[in-house]
Amino acid sequence: MMRSLPAFQSFPALLRSLVVVLAFCLGGCSLLPAEVDETAGWSAGRLYSAAKDAQSDGNWDQAAKLLEKLEARYPYGRFAQQAQLEIAYVYWKASEPASALAASDRFIKLHPNHPAVDYAYYLKGLINFNEDLGLMGFISNQDLSERDPKAAREAFDSFKELVTRYPNSKYAPDAIKRMSYLVNALASLEVHVARYYLKRGAYVAAANRAQFAIETYPQAPTIEEAMFILVAAYDKLGLNDLRDDAERVMKKNFPNSRYYTEGIERKVPWWQLW
Repeated sequence: MMRSLPAFQSFPALLRSLVVVLAFCLGGCSLLPAEVDETAGWSAGRLYSAAKDAQSDGNWDQAAKLLEKLEARYPYGRFAQQAQLEIAYVYWKASEPASALAASDRFIKLHPNHPAVDYAYYLKGLINFNEDLGLMGFISNQDLSERDPKAAREAFDSFKELVTRYPNSKYAPDAIKRMSYLVNALASLEVHVARYYLKRGAYVAAANRAQFAIETYPQAPTIEEAMFILVAAYDKLGLNDLRDDAERVMKKNFPNSRYYTEGIERKVPWWQLW
């Protein structure tokens, strides 16, 4: 008579036990209380008021959630429009610049004639203008002229559109000041690159970048250095006629330029990396 193996005898019992345990776990999950949304049934006004309170407390994540719920539940009316505008600011304060820019663009597209659309343009400019440098940028005191110019150019475009479309906006005076700063910073960037090329013997590239800065930002303070770099680059290239012409312009506009005695070496504190 053939004897049964113990393993085969116990297998059905073990399988049944596993099924029971699995069923208990699945059943237990359904017994857990579901997360309660305390805002359920809130009116648009109450959601908006709570979002404003969260903003006052600096709780930007909570404010964003409340504004998102407000727009989702009440997509029409003045509270929804206000939520669409304010959520751009809230995203920015929550360190989500991409979401903030997208929200600003969305508001402008949906409400081009809204009384506060000038603020949306202004906010777009601010978001790019204050692009985070990060910890090392803070420690090294890196300025806008030594960063990726993409954000600076986009900030300038937003401020320019604001000033052009809404010259009487209360945000226009500040936008004009920031545009002036950005022009100087972008000019400084070009000169910064031209200086880099000159120091490394890339004289053609140095001359091209200096010439671009002079033609594009003729009123910027850094044009004095751009002219000096242009003269130096032409001299290194042996282009004597171009060098002499550039030097005549240099001496006429900057007769007492410090670059004649100091050169283009920048004197910075030992702790400043840039």
